[in-house]
Amino acid sequence: MMIATESQLDDEKVKEALRLVIDPELGYNIVDLGLIYAVLVNDGGVVNIVMTTTTRGCPATNYLKEGARDAAWSVPGVEFVDVTLTYEPPWSPQKMSATAKQHLGIADSGEW
Repeated sequence: MMIATESQLDDEKVKEALRLVIDPELGYNIVDLGLIYAVLVNDGGVVNIVMTTTTRGCPATNYLKEGARDAAWSVPGVEFVDVTLTYEPPWSPQKMSATAKQHLGIADSGEW
């Protein structure tokens, strides 16, 4: 078992960088909005990101994909970034963090 050190690249470091990407329509970061489905850090600094948008045909799709790619590239140790867009499962407000819901004024009652 490897012991994590500050210099090791991991998915949490990439997720922190992805929090700098703000959805232009909702004004909040793509991680807490629940748009990032997976961050996989592989050997050699290869990062795979699986993400979605709030709707199919979202006008900000390319902006968000490029933002995710560029944010991941900014993390030390990243050598290659692949961003995959998916709509399965479809995004819903339930995927947002409690802080994102609070920011957007959405009651976290669990009823949608």
